[in-house]
Amino acid sequence: MCGGDTSPCTDKQTRQAERVAASERDKGRSKQDAERIAWAAVNKQDDGGTQSGSGRKGS
Repeated sequence: MCGGDTSPCTDKQTRQAERVAASERDKGRSKQDAERIAWAAVNKQDDGGTQSGSGRKGS
């Protein structure tokens, strides 16, 4: 999970989270809520972070 400690996150995930957070701030959310929502969205899209395949199901 990248929300708390962003060091294991890729640059792409960080950029995505920043864009989502900015969008949420434009909607009137607090900075803390915007960041929480942004990282939740990125983690949902990327299945929780930068894992090398361990524990993931194949197709």
